[in-house]
Amino acid sequence: MNKKYSYIGVSFVILLFGIYVVRNLDRRINDNDLVQHDRLDRIDKKSGKKSGLYTFNKVPDFEFVDQNGKIITNNDYKGKVYVVEFFFSTCPTICPLMNKKMVTIQDEFSSNTNFGIVSISITPEIDTPEVLKEYALQNQITHKNWHLLTGQNQEIVYDLANKGFKLYAGKGDEDHGGFEHSGLFALVDKEGNIRSRTDEFGNPIMYYRALSEQGFPDQVEELKKDIKILLNE
Repeated sequence: MNKKYSYIGVSFVILLFGIYVVRNLDRRINDNDLVQHDRLDRIDKKSGKKSGLYTFNKVPDFEFVDQNGKIITNNDYKGKVYVVEFFFSTCPTICPLMNKKMVTIQDEFSSNTNFGIVSISITPEIDTPEVLKEYALQNQITHKNWHLLTGQNQEIVYDLANKGFKLYAGKGDEDHGGFEHSGLFALVDKEGNIRSRTDEFGNPIMYYRALSEQGFPDQVEELKKDIKILLNE
């Protein structure tokens, strides 16, 4: 009899655990508290339908100087949909490839003043506004809302990348120019929230692959489609 009751007790615990997991599954909250509970609740203003894009945390505050010597903060992007990346001008590997992909995004939305791009240098001691202005000229960066940002403190940039955006940036091998950073793009909505689509299993991807890797294609075309969705919200 005691054994029977023991089985019943274990079954009851398992049942309670299962209920807890099911009720909390759609939260998908990780240790960083990045994922909010309001995924898929955004409404397309034109169609009146849900956009289907997952909502994450708000973009952390930032303040840097752009290629024209102008101070730019996250507040300058209020009411705009924008893409964020981390890069450095002397990067010999993935940056040139990422930039080419980003230029295609720029060209897709060249006349849209409600769209923008934020490229934050992880080598501010090298990438002065003058250097970034030349970089913009050499790489066909023409959208008025595409700001190449730099600061005076590398640690602030690392903190923003690693803790704020959860996009890796740090020291690297000499083969990579002495520094490393993520090959991902972050998509931000008009209210300053990081957004993304979900994968085929319903899991939010959070960021978009700028490059093909490990047999997976880049997600630039998907990113362009989702930018259009957010512009219509």
